[in-house]
Amino acid sequence: MTDSSAVPSPVVVVTGANGLVGAATVAALVERGATVRAVVRRAGTAPSLPGVEERVGDFPDPAFAADVVAGATAVVTTVHPMGSPLAHQREIGVEGTPVVARAAAQAGVDRFVHVSTAAVYDRSPGVGDVDESSVLVGDAGGDYPVTKRDTDAAVAEVEGITRVLVRPPAILGPGETSVWNTLRPAAVRDQERARHTVAQQTFSWVHVDDLAAFVADVATGAVATADAPDAGPVAGGCTPVNVAGGPATNRDYHSAVTSAVGVEPVWDEGPAWTGQIVSARAHAWGWTPQVTLEAALAELADGLRAARNA
Repeated sequence: MTDSSAVPSPVVVVTGANGLVGAATVAALVERGATVRAVVRRAGTAPSLPGVEERVGDFPDPAFAADVVAGATAVVTTVHPMGSPLAHQREIGVEGTPVVARAAAQAGVDRFVHVSTAAVYDRSPGVGDVDESSVLVGDAGGDYPVTKRDTDAAVAEVEGITRVLVRPPAILGPGETSVWNTLRPAAVRDQERARHTVAQQTFSWVHVDDLAAFVADVATGAVATADAPDAGPVAGGCTPVNVAGGPATNRDYHSAVTSAVGVEPVWDEGPAWTGQIVSARAHAWGWTPQVTLEAALAELADGLRAARNA
């Protein structure tokens, strides 16, 4: 029988630890008994939880990256400056993320988990369902999708460490920086053009708590490595994996948002992607999302109504 007390707890570095996904991931790691090095750029912004050590610095800096990953068992990267100029997105993503990946590989870290996005896939009208083998966006696919696509490719080129590219779609969940619970609803409230959408277009989503639980399980080794990607992260390889909740449409999301902020939706006609982000691989790895669409939208609407009535 193995003495579990003799097994050291995982030590996981999380970049962007004060962001929506980063903070949720830190909390999920703490729940699993991990020690967390929470990387932030401003002192005093990391989650204040037992076992969390705040590390202030810029992870693209090679010296800082080497220091922060030393002795760690896993690294999770969640940082991407969405909405910033293209040059800055590429500096942080395409150029910066591989810096910490290489540092992790050189330090003998077991796993490197990069939170990417399902936006890297071509989801043009008529494409159909999308899995990890699907075609990626072309160079005209937009700053964010293309930069994330190129960041994934840069991580894939780093050798000597098991890499996992986690690809979520729209991430629901409360938070000041939440695109889908805070920023997009504010635009719908304030801008008439943001109330327009094609009702039948697929709204692919995942709740931040379910995403964080999956990332934490992968980072702590609860998901074992395997020889084939459909069984687990390929040891020493780079394995993409989609994480998406149940089927939904733009009608579902926009109806909830517009009702909560007190405006009327505008349903446009036109071609739209109506496929699904296939998450069979994540389910095969043991992931079972707990938050239903109804619960996620109710949480969203309740938060917006509370803010409106404050």
